[in-house]
Amino acid sequence: MSSTTVDTHTTDISTHESGSAHHFDAADFARHALATPQALASVIDHTLLKPEATRAQVLQLAQEAAEYKFACAMVNPVWVATAYAALVGTGVPVGVVIGFPLGANLSTTKREEAAAMVRLGAHELDMVLNIGLLKSGENARVEKDIRGVVEIAHDAGALVKVILETCLLSTEEKLRASEIACAAGVDFLKTSTGFSVSGATPADVALLRGVAGNRCGVKASGGIRTLADARSMLEAGANRIGASASAAIVQALHSN
Repeated sequence: MSSTTVDTHTTDISTHESGSAHHFDAADFARHALATPQALASVIDHTLLKPEATRAQVLQLAQEAAEYKFACAMVNPVWVATAYAALVGTGVPVGVVIGFPLGANLSTTKREEAAAMVRLGAHELDMVLNIGLLKSGENARVEKDIRGVVEIAHDAGALVKVILETCLLSTEEKLRASEIACAAGVDFLKTSTGFSVSGATPADVALLRGVAGNRCGVKASGGIRTLADARSMLEAGANRIGASASAAIVQALHSN
């Protein structure tokens, strides 16, 4: 199986950009994303990353992803082949986490994992930044770690989102990590794994967007459970949301 066979659905507005080459109009994007349940679904990664997730739950996730046309179905590496098989022909790609949730793997391990995942059909790779190296000031190693995964993913036509784990970083570290990741060619900056002390905040989303501009996207994840949560992240500058309560969030907009 190959990720290059994935035909992503055309309703996805997660790459919609407004304004100049350097400015992202968050209010405009949020207005488009919140206009209809279908538009909102197209910017949500439907996510199941708990370690106890079963095959039946992964298949249910895939079924819901196909039904709602979410941006992708995000799973752990062991379930990529299962999700891929379930989603073939639906236009919904499979997402997977790399070096998750700590980011402390060897760079060679992350690259090998990334290569294995795209071979199995993953089209979006959410990798965790090496937080310890960042805090040690080893910026070149952090960038090399990210770039190794980016090169493998992009060669296969896949996207990369780098997870900063913002709850563990100072403001200076968030800014530096964002610049490093953008320089390494990532497609999205992502706030959180959802497995640390806290998840996304509108303030962190706005901070990341301030660095990213239109160079790359911003994904908010961790603790986003309601339509109000999603709205606040979109209005702060996110153009992708990661959530496990995706269906409930979209249904809440439908009932408004």
